[in-house]
Amino acid sequence: MRTIWNFYSAGRLVFGRGAVNELGSHVARRGWMRALVVTDPVLVEAGVVRPVEASLAEADVAVEIFDGGEPEPSLQAALRGVECAARFRPDVIVGVGGGSNMDLAKIVSVLFTHGGRPSDYFSWDNVPGPVTPLVGVPTTAGTGSEVSHAAVLTDTEQKIKVSTLSNYLRPALAVVDPELTLTCPPRVTADSGIDALTHAIEAYTATDYSALPPDESHAYDGAHPLGDVLAETAITLIARHLRTAVREPRNLAAREGMALAATLAGLAFSNCGVALVHALEYPLGGELHCSHGTGNGLLLPFVMRYNLPQRTARLARVAELLGEDIRGLDESQAAALAADAVEQLKRDIGIPLRIRDLGGREEQLPEFARKAFAIKRLMTINPRQPTEEDLLAILQEAW
Repeated sequence: MRTIWNFYSAGRLVFGRGAVNELGSHVARRGWMRALVVTDPVLVEAGVVRPVEASLAEADVAVEIFDGGEPEPSLQAALRGVECAARFRPDVIVGVGGGSNMDLAKIVSVLFTHGGRPSDYFSWDNVPGPVTPLVGVPTTAGTGSEVSHAAVLTDTEQKIKVSTLSNYLRPALAVVDPELTLTCPPRVTADSGIDALTHAIEAYTATDYSALPPDESHAYDGAHPLGDVLAETAITLIARHLRTAVREPRNLAAREGMALAATLAGLAFSNCGVALVHALEYPLGGELHCSHGTGNGLLLPFVMRYNLPQRTARLARVAELLGEDIRGLDESQAAALAADAVEQLKRDIGIPLRIRDLGGREEQLPEFARKAFAIKRLMTINPRQPTEEDLLAILQEAW
């Protein structure tokens, strides 16, 4: 029986309205004077990158902008980013944007530091040592990449999303300014927010840390007390603020609540784990070209129902955190309400309800199940151990 659990975070978290204005001083104080900013052309055009660049310039930090980020970034985007880094020779890499840009910054840092190809570092614990320091500046409230150890790219040839996980990928500095999310469009706000909810619920319902083999290295530690606190708070904040953030984009209180929820969920999942929802989304998203948040949100309630027999008490608590009235219900009835509440949230914010809504065909499902089942680190962390046939059944329910 495992008796020890671990917790990791970004080196420093700076949170609050106007926090981006302090970015330059934090960077310069660490002696980082050449910053490569990894972002995308949409954010550059919208002026979202401007305060980042201005804060760095005010601190006399030389700045180079790489705007080659893209939704669900490809391996090729990472290689282009490394070419830019090789020319500029940064001593810090700043990811500005949603999870896609921050994840891209992480892979650029790995390749710039250690060389090789992205595939050399896929999966868990294949980064050999420290990387060029990373700073995460999120402009969406979703992935928690500013504090996590994960980076997800898309292998366009194999049509699957691939993860690199290493505690060396946790940013040395995370600057979370809710004001940077005010221009985030409703569709992206919804996708990002349901992604954060997926992170929190999967972390909260993961296999207990004590049940994992004690003599093995794990990408995730399993559910533990600190992760529980973070996940519960994130779920509560999302239930309170996500609908408002989607409907009223300029509502700063809702934006602040969601920014905090996303960061807390990032801390929870990157320590405790994500499981079947993410495993199933990687091939589905890679083939159907949906956003990570859309795929996760679509699949989440179906996986919750599958896991209910092993996580009844926790899912009953999730229902309560999501605002459901569970008075007078037994534990199983209350737990069933959790998935129903997620389904209603999806309807309210416009997340597709079924795989067919994304253009998925029923004959694709067996291949999705096969690819998902091969991601063993996510099978291990799921509280109910599935067969490949179980995964296919979940997908058929979701189709």
